[in-house]
Amino acid sequence: MGFLLKEKHLLRYTVKDYERWQGDWELIEGIPYALASPSFKHQRLVLILAMFLELQLESDEACKDCKVVIDTDYVVNEYTVLRPDIAVVCDHKGDKITKPPKVVVEVISPSTKKVDEEIKPLIYAQEGVKYLLPVYPEREKMVCLVLKGERYESVPCGEEIEISPKGDCRLRLSAKGVWNRV
Repeated sequence: MGFLLKEKHLLRYTVKDYERWQGDWELIEGIPYALASPSFKHQRLVLILAMFLELQLESDEACKDCKVVIDTDYVVNEYTVLRPDIAVVCDHKGDKITKPPKVVVEVISPSTKKVDEEIKPLIYAQEGVKYLLPVYPEREKMVCLVLKGERYESVPCGEEIEISPKGDCRLRLSAKGVWNRV
């Protein structure tokens, strides 16, 4: 006869617990998820994409209140902390992201693929993240997801992606320019 745990027996961790942990984690609805050690290509993609975005934000007066951050905790609520590879935040205050980013880039690793493709997009959509850009290093592919209502819709990326995180602020990413530098 097997023993089945009931939901009331399972631990549900909070942000306060999360802040005391060693290592790299995300916390999703009270459940900890270990983050994989990123590959060389993963880190190059993060660097290049963040650099392209940052240079554009700095050069456009309409974007002056927006910043690019890498690998920064996004505290969604008491039980959920995500760590997007790249986030564009506007009108930000504090050390952590506490309101939805305007743009999130997730470089998809094989070991975190299920969380990155299935779970995190649901949370990002629910929180109102306008643009979600999953990037697949092994396929040299970027997907463009735009929040329409409560769900993301895929839009053609083509050679160049244009996103508008805030008002007249416009950002462009050249897929070819990114992959040529990796």
